[in-house]
Amino acid sequence: MNLNSVNMANSKLGKAFGKGKLRIKTSKMKDEKNSVEEQEEKVEDAIVNTDSAEAEDSTPEEELTDIEKKDIEIQELKEKHLRLYSEFDNFRRRTQKEKLDLYKTAGEDIFKVLLPVMDDFERAKKSMEDTQDYDSLKEGVDLIYNKFQHIFKSNGLEPMADIVGTDFDSEIHEAITQIPAPTDEMKGKVVDVVEQGYTLKEKVIRFAKVVVGK
Repeated sequence: MNLNSVNMANSKLGKAFGKGKLRIKTSKMKDEKNSVEEQEEKVEDAIVNTDSAEAEDSTPEEELTDIEKKDIEIQELKEKHLRLYSEFDNFRRRTQKEKLDLYKTAGEDIFKVLLPVMDDFERAKKSMEDTQDYDSLKEGVDLIYNKFQHIFKSNGLEPMADIVGTDFDSEIHEAITQIPAPTDEMKGKVVDVVEQGYTLKEKVIRFAKVVVGK
């Protein structure tokens, strides 16, 4: 056998081995591809099975959820009602306490403004014991009287002025007696005022006690 024959034989063997390796590699790639596809199919089947199971289980859960939602709404309404009732009860108690405190100290403001007048009266009383100057004493009493009137007026208290000669009005007058009218024009009219009447912000708080002509 010559050298050329040997080389040709080796070449044929190399090609044969190369084709064999190629077939082996191709076969392995096909097997790997098939294996990957099978795994993907298994994963897809698992996902589909999981979705199916969730879909099957979702129906009773949704039904229970609807019932639970109603229960939750009812519970929320109950809690809201309890909160509103509690707030109203607290408001009622607070207003009752405020009213009670108001009743207890209703005259606090007016007494505060009257205290200085009481101080003036005490000083006048003391002066009456130590002085013989009745003119200055009278002047002091007049000042106290004017101060009193100013306090009344600033708090909305007004005397019923200019009553004498007006028609008797049972809404604001209280007749304590009747006397013969001095003139015909004074019949049925106020002849004299025994006790002054007062209004507090246009509301009569004391009727004027009057004498009426007949």
